[in-house]
Amino acid sequence: MTQDTVHIGGRRSKLAVVQSEKVKTMIQDAFEQYNCKLTKTQTLGDQIQFKPLYSFGGKALWTKELEDLLYDPDMDLRLDVVVHSLKDMPTILPDGFELGGITKRVDLSDCLVMSLNSPYHSLDDLPLGSVVGTSSVRRSSQLKRRYPGLIFESVRGNIHTRLEKVDDPNSRYTCIILATAGLIRMNLDYRITQRFDSKIMYHAVGQGALGLEIRANDTRMHRILDEICDIETTVCCLAERSLMRTLEGGCSVPIGVETNFNMNTKMLTFKAIVIDVEGTEWVEDCEKKILVDLEKDAIECGVILANRMISNGAKKILDEINLSKIK
Repeated sequence: MTQDTVHIGGRRSKLAVVQSEKVKTMIQDAFEQYNCKLTKTQTLGDQIQFKPLYSFGGKALWTKELEDLLYDPDMDLRLDVVVHSLKDMPTILPDGFELGGITKRVDLSDCLVMSLNSPYHSLDDLPLGSVVGTSSVRRSSQLKRRYPGLIFESVRGNIHTRLEKVDDPNSRYTCIILATAGLIRMNLDYRITQRFDSKIMYHAVGQGALGLEIRANDTRMHRILDEICDIETTVCCLAERSLMRTLEGGCSVPIGVETNFNMNTKMLTFKAIVIDVEGTEWVEDCEKKILVDLEKDAIECGVILANRMISNGAKKILDEINLSKIK
């Protein structure tokens, strides 16, 4: 049997390569007739490692160069699917592109990583004035609410770079906050000191899942991705992305979520928070909905929750954050 080729694209970072390799394995395990070829590309977000994410652009930082390859005129370079960390994907894609599928979540939580040989085991243990490294406004805003005595500073770079920064004996960071899924995928979960649930910090929209971007209406790729994607994760992530899209939230805005979908009862439970940068003002809410048309109703659930949060002041918080960035 002649093998057909599926061209898979992703970023060049070690984590991104691991994620692309995972999708390659999933496709080849499900379809013996397909051979997968990987392409690794550097994005603008990879090139700018010295500034906080919120200061220089939106989520297209991680996607544009790869999207260009989905329509490359050179068929030898053209991609069929791009693998993204779903939390890095814009909720509105350019014309001609679509979210073709979402893989099963590895772990949706954020986690705490202390420096090597640290005597501390949780944020509650830290002395006042300890420096916590995170470039995410969502994380720092929520933690400021719970831990006003801690200092939050930006830390950029890939996972290994950030670990090196916190482990440096002369580091100003006492600890850093990372996505649990990235550490698991890199076999670094032994470094996790504490995992956070929504009582401390809501996770990012789409966190822990991979988003698979394709050309719009590509029936071949739809057929392939339908076999490797996860319906429970898809339902939750579609609701989360719908909420963010309705709130008009972009990269690194302080929108946190927690979703749970019961496949037996078809009940989606969706919690969310919008919080100001200083962690002093927030809107927190929950919506429950039984889904009949799973994807359509999940998206509707996100819209319902977002609109109620807007009426309770969420949009005002986000608008003031955007205004402060412009200033």
